[in-house]
Amino acid sequence: QVQLVESGGGLVQPGGSLRLSCAASATVVGIYVTGWYRQAPGNQRELVATIRGGGTTRYADSVKGRFTISRDNAKNTVYLQMNILKPEDTAVYYCNLETGAVGYWGQGTQVTVAS
Repeated sequence: QVQLVESGGGLVQPGGSLRLSCAASATVVGIYVTGWYRQAPGNQRELVATIRGGGTTRYADSVKGRFTISRDNAKNTVYLQMNILKPEDTAVYYCNLETGAVGYWGQGTQVTVAS
């Protein structure tokens, strides 16, 4: 069983930045696919960004050029640097780990972009 704990959410003005962190309870970050998803009220959960064990990254079109996913294998932590935030980025952001056999989710962290 792997626990994922997100942190770093909050309220930010449009154009601002936030960095989300996802700490895993086991040495898995550099091995499996980890990623960030988000869910806004009334919407389905959607992919934001993923990073594979080999380091390949993937982004939703809506965040390309603004968000960057990265990881620190020694800390078993995945990050999501979010720049030039827009009101439409407002959502609960969830960390995800996929081993191929089992998927794990964090509890989510709220990001609100508003003036």
